[in-house]
Amino acid sequence: MEWAEVEVHTLNDAVEPIANLLNEHGASGVSIEDVADFFKERENQFGEIYALNRADYPDDGVIIKAYFLKTEDFVAGIPALEKALFDLAKFDIPLGELKFFVNDVNDDDWATAWKKYYHPVAITDSITVAPTWEDYQPREDELVIELDPGMAFGTGTHPTTQLSMRAISEFIEPNDHVIDVGTGSGVLAILCAKLGAESILALDLDEVAVRAARENVLQNHVESKVELRQNDLLNGIEEEADLIVANILAEVILLFPDDVYRLLKPGGYFIASGIIENKAEQVREALIEASLVVLETRQQGDWVAIIAKRSED
Repeated sequence: MEWAEVEVHTLNDAVEPIANLLNEHGASGVSIEDVADFFKERENQFGEIYALNRADYPDDGVIIKAYFLKTEDFVAGIPALEKALFDLAKFDIPLGELKFFVNDVNDDDWATAWKKYYHPVAITDSITVAPTWEDYQPREDELVIELDPGMAFGTGTHPTTQLSMRAISEFIEPNDHVIDVGTGSGVLAILCAKLGAESILALDLDEVAVRAARENVLQNHVESKVELRQNDLLNGIEEEADLIVANILAEVILLFPDDVYRLLKPGGYFIASGIIENKAEQVREALIEASLVVLETRQQGDWVAIIAKRSED
């Protein structure tokens, strides 16, 4: 079996949209090599593992690597994938001097190349995301989400995912009905289930993401609570929710604030993340225009999450 490795050199701000795009094009795994991870200060807590090798990291910026089966369709689609990556600049996503490479790898290389980059990630003092292959021993009061190691996107390593998870842990209530728009790996839906939500409708347009999320839901034994559905945002959805979460690009969030208002129960919350800093005000204004009350804006690095609410009718 032959595999191809797509290698993208870019800036940290572009990690999430590029990883999302690669997954949408059928990547079977994504790894992220960020030089900042090597130099950042770390504490010996939360079970973090950080035996790192400087040679594994770029001189500056970020290297994103994605792995694809080397089929005729993949080879034919390389120009379109490259164009789609460079077209992200049209959405004001800073790409830096974007560089794009396609390399041949064998099956054994793909199976092990990215594992060294993914270890347990502490989201809060009591919530940790751990890849399934780590022998992670949680504390008695710790909530652990186990994710398939082949799906790096949405494993809690990126600020937008962390912002979303922390907000969910604060605003979710037991027995809530939740809608997760653009579920990706399913990490947010799984968190909601483990925090006591009664039901979660997890939606994604990408069939590959839905399949991956289903595997992660089963891995975490929350299949009785999480319904996965391939769907275009909230189009055609009629189920009301106490909480709606969306960790996707600002440009996409701008497409459905009216649907959020339509589906939120009075007093329900909307957590919107994946918003680059210079788009935050535009999203905030769109939510207000849809009659939602913006409660607060949170920021981590260049990324923003907005928490809004439907007023009590």
